[in-house]
Amino acid sequence: MRPSDFPEKDVEVWPEHVDACLLFCSVSTQWRVGMGGATGLDYPAVFATLDRMYRGKTDEQRDAIFADLQVIERAALEHLNESS
Repeated sequence: MRPSDFPEKDVEVWPEHVDACLLFCSVSTQWRVGMGGATGLDYPAVFATLDRMYRGKTDEQRDAIFADLQVIERAALEHLNESS
């Protein structure tokens, strides 16, 4: 991945998605990469970061943040795969 894969732009993040966006930024170096490029995030690293960042939240709240993170992950993979 190159810096050009992530052009800088201002984006609006709705309040209910801030936690997932912050988590994605925190684990943005934790991609699993194969011969064809990035295949997804390293979930053990994601769960460790999620638990550490949001230890004050309930299991249900952390599950919702993780589900939102997976949406971001899929969109990022689509973007990365169309660029290669």
